[in-house]
Amino acid sequence: MGAVGFQEATWIWRDGEYVAWHECKVHLLATAVQFGTSVFEGIRAYETPEGPAVFRLDAHIDRLIDSAKIYRMVPDYSADDLAKACLDTIRKNEVRNCYIRPMIIRGYGTPGLNPTLSPIETYVAAWGWGTYLGAEALEAGVDVCVSSWQRMAPNTFPARAKAGGHYVNAQLMKMEAVQNGYADAIALGPGGLVSEGSGMNLFIVDGGRVISPVLDGTSLVGITRSAVMQIAMDLGYEVEERPVPRESLYTADELFFAGTAAEVTPVRSVDRIEIGEGKAGPVTLDIQRRFLQTVQGKNDDPHGYLTHV
Repeated sequence: MGAVGFQEATWIWRDGEYVAWHECKVHLLATAVQFGTSVFEGIRAYETPEGPAVFRLDAHIDRLIDSAKIYRMVPDYSADDLAKACLDTIRKNEVRNCYIRPMIIRGYGTPGLNPTLSPIETYVAAWGWGTYLGAEALEAGVDVCVSSWQRMAPNTFPARAKAGGHYVNAQLMKMEAVQNGYADAIALGPGGLVSEGSGMNLFIVDGGRVISPVLDGTSLVGITRSAVMQIAMDLGYEVEERPVPRESLYTADELFFAGTAAEVTPVRSVDRIEIGEGKAGPVTLDIQRRFLQTVQGKNDDPHGYLTHV
């Protein structure tokens, strides 16, 4: 068990070679360290009856490359190369239920703001990591707050890129929430409408409809988000994307987070106002059940979400 609460692995893939976990280091003056110039993905693999399987690997790798393209740092690896590196790293570390973190960064080359003078480096790590908000959260739900920190306005940072530097904003939200006694936070956009959680998308259930805040340039285009929307439709729910004002959080029948780390986590209160009956709601649990069945290989994976290791 590592000092920061996860299970350290043995090897990290770095530009085609394996480096020992504690030997995989980046220079202090790497552009990624100085200015947050990195893009990454968070991907999960689950134990299934047919062995470990990765959830939506291709979609994650496509988004990684898109993020790198936006920041003008596309590596000399194809999508197939990067997907293979993820699968190989899982095998190399002999992990089964695990979290996979492919990263593309600007390394050590210049202390200045022009990142093109620093080399592009590519990494894949994979390690054992449990439920993000705690195992009990999936069943009982979590208490959250609306953050005093807001998401960026469109055309300030590119919200569709999953970039390391963007997450200083998420860290402020998370730290504030935890220090005030909450599990996590909900972010508003600069216009005052609901954007997403600190590091995951958000859904509202209202009158049996499953509602996602519209993608307005302030939130990440979530891969688990789109899968949850498809699963909800498969289950017969009406799914809608629309602008969500803050007060709709308090009057919703149910709320839940969705993301690679958060999976499908019910929200039972916001700003100490109970949501619905103050516990995980039936629609949330229905979607959560189908989601977990899918990622754990307990159904026929109708949408081809799993890549078996």
